[in-house]
Amino acid sequence: MSFSPHPTLSRSLLRRLALGAYVSPRDPSAYAAIEVRMERALAYVEAIRAGSGQRLTVTHLVAKAAADAVRRYPEANAILRWNRPWLRKRVSVCVLVVQPEPLGRVDLTTATVPDADVLSLQGFAAAMEARVQQVRHRRDTVIERGKRRSSLVPGIFMNAILRLLSFVWYTLNVDLAWVGMPRDPFGSIAVSNVGSLGLERAWLAMVPYTRVALYLAPGAVRDAPVLEGDSLVPGKLMTLSCTFDARLLDHELVSRVLHHIGAALQDPESAWGPPIPTR
Repeated sequence: MSFSPHPTLSRSLLRRLALGAYVSPRDPSAYAAIEVRMERALAYVEAIRAGSGQRLTVTHLVAKAAADAVRRYPEANAILRWNRPWLRKRVSVCVLVVQPEPLGRVDLTTATVPDADVLSLQGFAAAMEARVQQVRHRRDTVIERGKRRSSLVPGIFMNAILRLLSFVWYTLNVDLAWVGMPRDPFGSIAVSNVGSLGLERAWLAMVPYTRVALYLAPGAVRDAPVLEGDSLVPGKLMTLSCTFDARLLDHELVSRVLHHIGAALQDPESAWGPPIPTR
């Protein structure tokens, strides 16, 4: 089982109303964003790179901080089954990866790290980089087999097929690896670094068949004046945008998750310990 054996209890009338109100084609997406000071995070990344040679990016920091936040607030690790919220047993983080295709085209695929909350920052970054390289270079046979089979589905049937797949994957909680579909491939949280596209913010569209309830989009780090004491000084700011499923998560809970991530980015040594000393 990927989920706890019992559904969570609805904590309020608002949650019960949300579960009843949002059905296709109505959209349960809700949005939030915070501004994060990034000077210390950028220095932390550079210190680890210099000390260990390990590749570490802002995406790694955001994804790991998100996993830690969900561990702290486990009610955010929810999935919709039988029109009720259930808690996941594991905290998995999915990062969207650009996958080059022949003829110069590109596609998007996913790299997911399970149990991200129990890994160290460096351990998580190493596991994520290994997954990214595996899927980017098409070495994940299960994902590639699933994509080939999906490409054979006529467009007119795609919506129905995805709904059926989601029902079997998540509502029935069936492992479909034997037919070339990975188990729970999208995890608890999805992260897409839109800053790599030169965007300061973006509101990610929810993908219903994945059953992911929380999407994070870190934007480009930009130069901006910031207030320190009574003075404006040069600073580095990043907008962290969030799309979430209002049937499962409320604004107060999402606020706690986002502020946990922001606090980790603004003081990474407190979150993950001092960086490895420079060689």
